[in-house]
Amino acid sequence: MAAALAGLTLPAVVEELLTEMAAAVQENARIPDEHLSLLKFIFGPSAIQALDLVDRQSITLISSPSGRRVYQVLGSSGKTYTCLASCHYCSCPAFAFSVLRKSDSLLCKHLLAVYLSQVTGTCRQLKVSDKQLTDVLFAEKKQKA
Repeated sequence: MAAALAGLTLPAVVEELLTEMAAAVQENARIPDEHLSLLKFIFGPSAIQALDLVDRQSITLISSPSGRRVYQVLGSSGKTYTCLASCHYCSCPAFAFSVLRKSDSLLCKHLLAVYLSQVTGTCRQLKVSDKQLTDVLFAEKKQKA
């Protein structure tokens, strides 16, 4: 997990928490209560919503032979959002408003769910061709238009 977080620019406290959570999951197969409390303290209600998405196995990593990686998260509303963990991006309206525009959140629940699914190893995986991955990204762009 530490290697997965190496290129990210999350605040150090969040990176440290995710790294500690990953180590705890490897050792005990569960996230300790104190880590869950810290998660809720840092992210508020989004933490519970993100954990729910992880429990429902709503996160899929789509990867291509060229090494490109995109996450898709089936949101609680039934809509699928595209997340790019490498640059902390989610296509949901909450990310655009709360994270980018107002800067009152570090992450939306979908992006947090992506990181938590990495920690817990519960992310579903789908390997596709480079063209199929491009089609996934363009389909997202068309939906927004």
